[in-house]
Amino acid sequence: MKPARFQYHRPTQLREALEMVATLENYKILAGGQSLMPMMNFRFVMPDHIIDLNQVKELTGIDQDQDRLVIGAMTRQHHIHRSDLVAKLCPLVPEAYDQVSHRQIRNRGTLGGSLCHLDPASEQPCFTSALDGEIEVQSLKGQRTISIHDWTQMYMTPALDSGEVLTRISLRPWGPSHGWSFMEYARRHGDYAIVGVAVLVALGANQKIERLSVSLCGVSAAPVRLTALETSLLGEVGDDRILPAVNEHIEAIEEIMHDSYNSATYRRHLAQTLTARALGVALKRALRNH
Repeated sequence: MKPARFQYHRPTQLREALEMVATLENYKILAGGQSLMPMMNFRFVMPDHIIDLNQVKELTGIDQDQDRLVIGAMTRQHHIHRSDLVAKLCPLVPEAYDQVSHRQIRNRGTLGGSLCHLDPASEQPCFTSALDGEIEVQSLKGQRTISIHDWTQMYMTPALDSGEVLTRISLRPWGPSHGWSFMEYARRHGDYAIVGVAVLVALGANQKIERLSVSLCGVSAAPVRLTALETSLLGEVGDDRILPAVNEHIEAIEEIMHDSYNSATYRRHLAQTLTARALGVALKRALRNH
């Protein structure tokens, strides 16, 4: 199919883009376009205006700002995947990108676009949650920062107010001695995950768990951060005795998504299995780096 008629706008400065989103009605922002264009072709969305941010250079780049890794919203997924700085500070991220679609998609797709599209099975909100991401948005009225944990308002709906544009994302690195793992199960490589899990772990004295982060995708509209599990495992030795705690806390998730292909029971089982496996890999890496 073909998209409905629309007007195309291509700002070259952030200020120009902000003026457009403040004045135009029924618009969609074009970031990578890898999700938006198919939705327009099927007429799932029919905007009157397309605002293409691909020429706004202010929204691209990867940098370190004190204790945060900062990524411009329009930075290509491929550039993040292959960045030496990202691999050094947040090795969880390139491991997650190994599972994200295919290179042709990553060449055009952007991190900001994925976080605004907010597919529940997407790997990118999941690793952003695990790394306590903060999302910066701007409008003509000013700038504000939103925690990734407050970013999802409802299914595929981010916490963007009218007239706002996502400008950059910052992640919190864990330091050189931590362990990490991203695992998922999908029908085919490159498909969205049925369930995915991001795990970060740091060890303290006697090789006991000192810090832990576990985030799931594919089970709810937003990434599910297992904070109760993280707290319960602090001070524990990373061996098979922690597996019952993993199963117990995932069993306690009240509502898990289901569809015509995958039941909630199946997704819960995948979450338990993948979390246990990812935690094991992360612990081995933490022991090696400890």
